[in-house]
Amino acid sequence: MSSNPFDLTGRVALVTGGSRGLGRRMAGALGRAGADLAICSRNAEQLAQAADELRQETGRRVFALSTDVTNETEIQALVDGAIRELGQIDILVNNAGVGMRKPLLELTREEWSRIIDICLTGPFLVARAAVPQMIERGWGRVINISSALGAVGLPDRGPYCSAKGGLLMLTKVMTLEWAQQGITVNAICPGPFKTPYNMQMTSNQELHESYLNLIPQHRWGELDEIEGACLFLASEAASYVNGSAIYVDGGWTAHGGTPMAGARDPEGYHADPRTQTDRARIGLGDE
Repeated sequence: MSSNPFDLTGRVALVTGGSRGLGRRMAGALGRAGADLAICSRNAEQLAQAADELRQETGRRVFALSTDVTNETEIQALVDGAIRELGQIDILVNNAGVGMRKPLLELTREEWSRIIDICLTGPFLVARAAVPQMIERGWGRVINISSALGAVGLPDRGPYCSAKGGLLMLTKVMTLEWAQQGITVNAICPGPFKTPYNMQMTSNQELHESYLNLIPQHRWGELDEIEGACLFLASEAASYVNGSAIYVDGGWTAHGGTPMAGARDPEGYHADPRTQTDRARIGLGDE
């Protein structure tokens, strides 16, 4: 191990959903530690902006490609492009995700499948494409971004909780299959972070306080507070950490409570929480 086990110079990290939110912060942290970067997102405009910002922020090479993590052809193009432009992929951060808030009995099959496909099948597909070349070199890191909602259930979050819980189990199976080939696989489980979406709750003091009261530290996470866990798991410092999950949630899952029932959503945020799609992202780690 080098004198600085957190130095990622010479490594290449692929971060899915890397154009914004927690994914963008994790990509920046890995780049500042010395890794060249490959990022993907479904939004080409946001992706191009994030890539430019990361080049300026980190001084590293950045490859960016618009990618749907449920599309195997696009995933293979992403992996092939990253290897062509950057030489290899050493670190994979499976961060892309999406959320929905709707009662189970009102969900359509298509709505259920979309969340499962992006949040659970997507990490499997990307890892299946990227990990073989890690195994060839005998070194690799896979970091799956699950959620506190992989361990704590919330009403109206059935497919998301199911996908994130499934991702924790997938992390364990990946560990068992790849550990002897030089690959470590771990998960990060974020709790409520101070994203623009979550901060809309501050307009509803009752709802806001109900969430704060679930968090022993009684505050939302700052976006940069996800960086340390990601850098640790990507580094040589975590060489004997495998099949584990790190909860970055201010202590929420220490008791597993749920927010108050029946609280109205803040103004400007869909009035009926049962009709929201792609926006209920309390379980952060979403793209």
